[in-house]
Amino acid sequence: MIIIGHRFIPSKNFYHVQDIDAINNTPPSSCITVEFNEQNLDIINHATLNNVELALSVKNVKELIYAANLGATYIIVEKELAQSAQKIANEYLFDAKLLVSIQNEEEIETLALQSVDGAIFSNAIIKTPS
Repeated sequence: MIIIGHRFIPSKNFYHVQDIDAINNTPPSSCITVEFNEQNLDIINHATLNNVELALSVKNVKELIYAANLGATYIIVEKELAQSAQKIANEYLFDAKLLVSIQNEEEIETLALQSVDGAIFSNAIIKTPS
């Protein structure tokens, strides 16, 4: 299980960006995060074309499928979607890893029992200015 943002475990940095220019304000080896929506397709396509590691936050199964097809390295889902999203990811052999946004470490055990790929603490995502 992948755990990102826990104080015991070193992990890569995730940066939330609002536009393409904000990507330039992130370190070279970082992962950018954006919410999946049509307005962010320019950021998503730019990241994919420039081999920038990408984490997409999705709200439903349709967006989950889109994120996998757009080349996301990580797909971030809410707890309510986690179990069904993981089943879909396993069934279709997604290259992306599913991460569930969590607030505290007590949630890790539940996610592990659901066989979810990983967890990301909400404070592990750094907001990046444009």
